[in-house]
Order: sequence, then structure tokens, then C-alpha cells
Amino acid sequence: MTLVLRSVCCIAAASFLLFNCAGRKQSTPASSQLASTDSQGKELFTTHCVSCHAMEQEEIGPRLGGVTGVLSEKELVAFIKNPNHAIESGNARAVSLSKRYKMIMPPFDFLKDEEIRSILGYIASETKARNIAPLEVKIDTASNARLAQPVIKTGLRIELENFVTIPPSSDKMPRTRIANMRPHPSQDGTLYVSDQRGLIYRINGKDVTTFVDLRNEIEDFVNEPGLGTGLGSFAFHPDYLSNGLIYITHTEAPKGKRADYVYNDSIKVALQWVVSEWKIDDVKSQVFKGKRRELLRINVPNVVHGTQDIGFNPDAAKGDKDYGLLYIGTGDGGSTISKYPQLCHSLHSLLGTIIRIDPLGNNSKNGHYGIPADNPFVDEKGDIYKEIYAYGFRNPHRLAWHGGRLFSAEVGESNFEEVNVIVKGGDYGWNVREGNFGISSKDLKNVYPVPATESGKFEKPFLQYDHIDGNAISGGYVYEGPIAALKHKYIFGDIVNGRIFYGTIDPQLTDNSVYELTIVRDGKDTNLVEMSGSKRVDIRIEYNRYTGELYIMTKSDGKIRRVSKAYTLN
Repeated sequence: MTLVLRSVCCIAAASFLLFNCAGRKQSTPASSQLASTDSQGKELFTTHCVSCHAMEQEEIGPRLGGVTGVLSEKELVAFIKNPNHAIESGNARAVSLSKRYKMIMPPFDFLKDEEIRSILGYIASETKARNIAPLEVKIDTASNARLAQPVIKTGLRIELENFVTIPPSSDKMPRTRIANMRPHPSQDGTLYVSDQRGLIYRINGKDVTTFVDLRNEIEDFVNEPGLGTGLGSFAFHPDYLSNGLIYITHTEAPKGKRADYVYNDSIKVALQWVVSEWKIDDVKSQVFKGKRRELLRINVPNVVHGTQDIGFNPDAAKGDKDYGLLYIGTGDGGSTISKYPQLCHSLHSLLGTIIRIDPLGNNSKNGHYGIPADNPFVDEKGDIYKEIYAYGFRNPHRLAWHGGRLFSAEVGESNFEEVNVIVKGGDYGWNVREGNFGISSKDLKNVYPVPATESGKFEKPFLQYDHIDGNAISGGYVYEGPIAALKHKYIFGDIVNGRIFYGTIDPQLTDNSVYELTIVRDGKDTNLVEMSGSKRVDIRIEYNRYTGELYIMTKSDGKIRRVSKAYTLN
């Protein structure tokens, strides 16, 4: 079962569905109770499960085939609604699987019982048709060892105020899939927020209106299955006020359109990620009207880890080499979990890279954009992608600039979440490194210390935290606004549990510790689980560099909250 948050966060779902209740008689398995599959069950399975699971092979998570032969329907439904109970009860099988996958699935309590039964019915039907046996799990009684320095709890507190609530984009949870916020280049106070279902909203004061709806503009636009599909990111060109250019990334169903990055025909194309340029007719218009052109199209073998963020260096002034150059972060497209590790961690691939292009140029292979002359690999010989600025990423979730540095938050696999400082031409190691450790692409769960002879081969994370402390990083920004207690801090969070972290930014980046701050409401400590009313918070951190205002967005309730105050208690 996938989370409605992030692909990696779902991996424990089926794992725990496979547990046996130790010390008691086995109940009648669900497979004997569940009805045959129907179209609803397959549709729900596709929406909520296939990002992370297959029936017969391990992907991000374990295979699902056979799961309905282990427990009764009643037990399975109860688990899906409250998976943490299996761990808290000390069930040996569930605990062992949690150690392997290093996380616990938040509850799917937003699904109705009949929807869960439909999914289980589909799994049962597929299990029978393919004769799939349940997954065997080795019981692990060892303690779950910490691999990274613990997050340090501090006396720093923030207070949040309600800003706006984004309209629901679906009648199903999550009600919204809000992902990015950008201030208007005119600095007139208006903000623009994207919803992965294909919408960009304009916020003026407390008024929220639709600026553009991709669903009306793109014939093959898709925003499911998967947690990273749909409208990925958007960015205003630095000269937007004079040229009216906006850049947007999105997913399309593969319908035969030729991609700029392709691979062997024997490997399926699950989606195509597209980077396009949208030119508005009138930059003062409150609704987009104009035309678009395609810059880049990328085939991906899975529905995860796509082109999730793009941006221009806001510190670059006109005349600087970096001015007007678009950075595009693309994950490995699920190639590693789909058993095609050769498709990433290579200069011959656009998967797992941050590329740097001139969207107004034309010297690329397809002639739709330019490749800057000072890119790190422009003089390399052979069939490589000279667009690449840095590579070796699993999922460069968010990009942010500060003081001449580019920070990228890297969503990890099973052990670590990272913040990387991006250096020109740097290799960040995925899929043979995770955090400061080595990892085999054949088994993406276990890591090992890197030999001293190889310690300098890859760029190391600036910050990292263990999956004991969280599941999936939500990248942030270095705060330089009016609230003194937050200055010179890179503020970010964990997508799933909603904890808010920060790293200290000094000129030499000497402090590699991750710190946690606390949210206060009405004089009492609280958290985003309580505030949003959901155990699947799905946090995003956003920042208006023009005003210095910091925002916390939560998909589960569609709310955008603004940091109003921060202070430290000794």
C-alpha cells in the first residue's frame, strides 16, 4: 500500500500486512473471505500501491502477492487503518520487517472499509491467478542500530498563524497535493502555489484563485499513480516581467511521443517527465493565457523519483554567468528499485541528475534550449549529456540557493535523509552510496562502512538524519528574514511525521548537526500531526525571499501557515 505522501514511506505497508500473530491460532485468511477482484479494486490498487509494490517482486517495498493468505480480512483492514499497533504490540514478524525497511507506514484511515476490501480482493485474485506464495520473513531479534547522529532537540520554538486554505482538488484524501510556492517577481505580495493534480493558484491576500489548470492544457497529463507524479514544479524566469516566461514540469502518460532521454525498448516506460516553457500574453493578468513549448522530455521506468524541482539562482545578477540558467533536478525515475540500476549514476543518463540549461538558447541536441559553455562536462568526449551539472541522486526533492551555494534535499531509500551542498561536476553516489555509507544496488536496505581508500570518491552530505528520526526529507530554505531567532538556519522538515528541523549555516559550514525546533500554539507545545488532524502530515517548507516570510504547507488539510514568531527557551 502506498502512502499518499511519498513513495518510500509506503514500503513497510505490505511488510506488516504479512505478519503472523505470534502465540495464537491463525485466523481464517482473507483470501477465503474476499470476493473476486473488480474494477474499483484494481483502480485503488493502482492509485495507492504500485508506486512502491509489485505482486511478485520487491521494489521500494516488498511484494504484495500472497498477503491475503496470511491474515483474515478483519485483521488486514484493522492493520491498514492502524499499522503502528503491530509494532507497539511487539509482534516479532512485524518488528523484523520494520527493521529491514526502517520505517512504519502511517495509517490509511482515510480509506473506507469497502475500499480497503476492494484492494484486498484484487490482491487475492491476482495471488490466486498467479499462484503466489506469501513472503517469508527472517525474524530479527537484534536491536535497530542507529547509523547517523541523533537529531538534537533544542529550546527553539516557533508560533504559526493560519494564512490560507487551498481549495480541495479531489473528494478523496489527500484533499490537496500542494507542493511548491513562488512569490510573484513583481514583489507585489501575491504568491503562487502548485497542486500536483495540475493546478497553480494565485494568492492575493486571503483570496485564492486558479492561475492555470494543466488538465485543460495538456492532453495526456496524468497525476497518478504515484506520489511524485503530476505537476512537479514551476519557476518564473528572472526576466518574467519583460518576457512573461514560466517553466513547469509535469508527467504525461507514454503515448508514443519521442523522448530526449530514452533507453532499451525491453524496459517499460511508466511515465514521461516533460519540462516546458509557458509564455503569458500579459504579465499583469491574473489568469494564464498564452502558449507553451516543450524543452525536454524524459522517459522513466517507474512512477517515482521524477523531475520534482526546478529553479533559477536568485542570487545571480544580470551579467553573472549563472543568470537566467535553469536548474532541473530529476531523480532516478525508480530505475534502481525496478532493477535497472544502469539507467542512473551515469553521464550517459539524465536520471539521477541536476542539469543546468539556458532555456533561451538552442545548442542542445534537440535545439530547444542551450547548454552553458561553463557546464562541467561540456568538453567530455562521447555520447554524454553535457547538460549535467551534478549527478548521483536518488531524488533531489528541493533546490535552494544561499550565499552562492546550492542546497539540495535528497530523499533517501532505507537509512538516511540528506541535505547536500551541490558542487559543479560533483558525484553524490546514488546508487552505490547512501549517506556516508556504501550500499549495494541489489539490496537497497543494508549499508556498510566505506573503505578508507574510497572515502573521497563521492561528495558527502552536509546534513543527514537516520530513519529512526524520520522517513522522508522535505527540503527547505536558509532563513534571512526579520525573525532573529531563525536567521542563518536552513529550515526543513520530514514529510511524513511533520517534524521541523534546521541546520546552522556559517561561512565554512562547520556544523553538520541536525536540530529540531518545537511548534507552540496557545502557550503549549504541539505538532503538525495535531494541527493538521492527520498522521500523514505531508509537510512542505516555503519561503518568500522578498519579504522574509516562512510558510509551512500541509497537504492533508490544504492549509498554509505562516511563521509569526520564534524564540528560544533556555
